[in-house]
Formats: sequence, C-alpha cells, structure tokens
Amino acid sequence: MRWLHIGLTGLLALFMVFMGVQKFGEANPVFQYIAEQSGIGLFEPVIRIATGVAEVLAAALLVAGLFIGAVRSCGGMLSSAIIGGALVFHLSPWLGISAPVAFDAEGQYVHSPMLFIMAVVFFGVALVVTWLARKTAPVSPSA
Repeated sequence: MRWLHIGLTGLLALFMVFMGVQKFGEANPVFQYIAEQSGIGLFEPVIRIATGVAEVLAAALLVAGLFIGAVRSCGGMLSSAIIGGALVFHLSPWLGISAPVAFDAEGQYVHSPMLFIMAVVFFGVALVVTWLARKTAPVSPSA
C-alpha cells in the first residue's frame, strides 16, 4: 500500500506541475475562451496565473509530503479543490466538456474532450491520495 501511495502521489504531482507551468506562458486557450464566453476579463490573465501558482504549490506540497506526511494530505486536498473547480467549469456553459485545447493556423479554437477526461481521472487520483493520507492530516477526525 505504501508504494501505491507514493506512486499515486508522484503521478499527481507530475500532473499538477505539467498543468501548472502551462499557465505561465502566452495566453491559454481555455482561460481566453472562458473570458470570452463569460464576459469576465479577469479570467485571462489573472485567474490563469493564480491557477498556475496554485497547481505548482499543490505539486510542491505533494512532493514535500513524500517526506512529511501531514503535508501530503494538504497537497491532496488542494489538488482535489483545483481539479474539482476545473470540473465545475467543464460542466458549465462557459467551457463545456469539449474544451479549446489549442489554436489552429487561422487562430480559431481547436476543441477536444481531452482536458475533461484528464480532469476526471486525476480528480479520482487526488481523492485517493487524500484518502490514503487521512491519518497524517493536520486535522484528522478523532476515532
């Protein structure tokens, strides 16, 4: 069980870093699309960058949690919250399940359900990591 926990934690940390660092470059099609659909300009770039910082922080907590158990549960909870928020937006009319993942040669959005599928899978991984780390959580329910 220990190796499963370490493996899932490492996999989740890699995913969070992978998704997080993409938010620091040029305009992200997802956040630009949400800003256009919602009419809320704050999504691009402010919320995009804040989301990237939160994702990288969650990854750092997960990696630190490999050495300090209490931190792992915090990383798992933060990852669950971030990915849960992504799922909410995927199920909203502002984004949808088939979300923009890139721009084509004419600057139009290329849509795919890939991001939604990854969010569902890694939301499950984040919940499992959090559940496996429940005994080391800073605030755990008393038995």
